[in-house]
Amino acid sequence: MSDDAPAGAAGPDPRPLLPHLWTDPRPPVAAGMLAWLIALIVFLIVDGPSATTTAVCWAGLGVGFLGLTIFVVQRSAARRGARGAQSGLD
Repeated sequence: MSDDAPAGAAGPDPRPLLPHLWTDPRPPVAAGMLAWLIALIVFLIVDGPSATTTAVCWAGLGVGFLGLTIFVVQRSAARRGARGAQSGLD
């Protein structure tokens, strides 16, 4: 540690930034929703519409849609400069 920097002073972060492709949450969320949709179609064909598995698939699709919606709303607020928005959602 050098003598010119005061104790506890934060310097530049030595960790490299991750590529944007690895930090964008949209592809994994879309892939998860696609997997739930495929599972829903399969279970509708195999078990019929009254099976418990179809309800779980609908719930998975709903949670994925809700998460994607929250991300899009937060990202739009961050770009707009809203005070309550999360930071780092380019």
